[in-house]
Amino acid sequence: MKNKGDILVSVLVFAAVAVTVLTGLVNWGATLLVGIRTTAAKEQAFQIAEAGIDYYRWHLAQYPTDYQDGTATSGPYYHNFYDKNNNLIGGYSLAITAPPLGSTKVVITSTGTTTANKNVKRIVQAILAEPSWAQFAVVSNDYMRFGAGTMVNGPVTSNMGIHFDGIANNVISSAMATYTDPDYASGLSCTNVSYGVHTCVSPADPSPPSAAANNIAVFAAGRQYPVPATDFNGLQVNLQTLYNSTLSNGVCNHTNTASCWLSSGAQGYHIVFQVSNGSTTYNMYKVNTQQSTPSGCGTDVTAQSQMNSGGAQNNGTNWGTWSINGLVGSNQAGASESLVAGSPFSIPTNGIIFVADNLWVDGTINNARLTIASANIGTSNPNSYTNIIVNTNMKYTNTNGNDVLGLIAQGNVNVGMVSDDSFEIDGALMAENGRVGRFYYNSSCSVQSTNYSSRTSLTLLGMIATAIRYGFAYTDSTGYTTRNINYDANLLYSPPPNFPLASTQYQMASWKQLQ
Repeated sequence: MKNKGDILVSVLVFAAVAVTVLTGLVNWGATLLVGIRTTAAKEQAFQIAEAGIDYYRWHLAQYPTDYQDGTATSGPYYHNFYDKNNNLIGGYSLAITAPPLGSTKVVITSTGTTTANKNVKRIVQAILAEPSWAQFAVVSNDYMRFGAGTMVNGPVTSNMGIHFDGIANNVISSAMATYTDPDYASGLSCTNVSYGVHTCVSPADPSPPSAAANNIAVFAAGRQYPVPATDFNGLQVNLQTLYNSTLSNGVCNHTNTASCWLSSGAQGYHIVFQVSNGSTTYNMYKVNTQQSTPSGCGTDVTAQSQMNSGGAQNNGTNWGTWSINGLVGSNQAGASESLVAGSPFSIPTNGIIFVADNLWVDGTINNARLTIASANIGTSNPNSYTNIIVNTNMKYTNTNGNDVLGLIAQGNVNVGMVSDDSFEIDGALMAENGRVGRFYYNSSCSVQSTNYSSRTSLTLLGMIATAIRYGFAYTDSTGYTTRNINYDANLLYSPPPNFPLASTQYQMASWKQLQ
């Protein structure tokens, strides 16, 4: 016979187990509910933080240079956030970092919180920027021809047709669907009527409407035509703006804050950059005489146009040796130039040097952001346009965006006759009315027993903007045998100071979640 207490013990055991299980389930449910609410709060805080980015993008569209949220204080800037029923559900706090000199990048850090759980916050960071004109490795307003020996690492576009026989590692585009190749009559093109972007490298493109060849050996990233044209008209305004930004109390003068140089009264100026103890300065020279044309060097316009390979338009305008007399590479012994009193000069705080004369540029910069403009303000006569010339290395110390140089010429950006056999140009080269390139110099163009008609290699890190046909080489093997054009992506959103912009609308350059 069982004891009367056995049932009670069993009931107590099962009751304890039931209470334990039930308590666990309740705690698990409560934990799950807290987790759900926390997850919901995190998602809501994230959406609120995103709303902060959207708000300031809108704010910059209304006030492009206001980086203090309209408060004229240093921030952070807090805004309440309401739902569609106008109930307060949280807010976002904004930290705004204004662009450094020459850059258009605005860094926005938005921290979102909710009223439901103030311990939860999400942080996102976005960089908004206005794209500069430097969106391409090469941009042109004229017909272009890239001959064999040209390698372009970056996008290329033209408002006219492009004949490309080099190697393109990015997209090549034209504003024209088809065009009549001006080089066909001289036997330099395989088709007369061609697609907007075409090649004569096997398998060569046929004339439209036959399908273009799939030539990945030339167009590794493809080609596009037609695309919207690039507007070159606003560049003249930019020259005037650059000039105005270098005036001191309305006077063209060179100071530590602004650097403006009037006409030299001679052949032009020569800027030589140097780095000392990490700082960049420049010596300014007055160029007294240029290298005279060697006997038999010739300037036959017909021969130049017939032998055009790189694409430079050689119509005889401003043809010259564009070389300082006695100056060969880095050897200044006997050079016909005189050092300007006050050299070396500091880099102006606004990063702009304006020269109302022809200008030679070379040297090295370090942690410097510069725009150098050369123009004869007020003239519309092409024969009076000023030019920028680079005949030897113009280099960055840093290629990570810390060093940026823009060379903007009213006329041409020239590589002269007496130029280094192999040299490098780091910077954004812009010829507003002329072309970026090297004039044709035949086999008789010798100086001090050195023939300068044929050179080995030219490497560019930056970009080229040219109003008329670009080129550094010709089909008779004169000019630079190898041309390497490497696009500097840092120029897109961190261009040189006061560099022309492609758009005044801020774009999302990058986005990341910090928390």
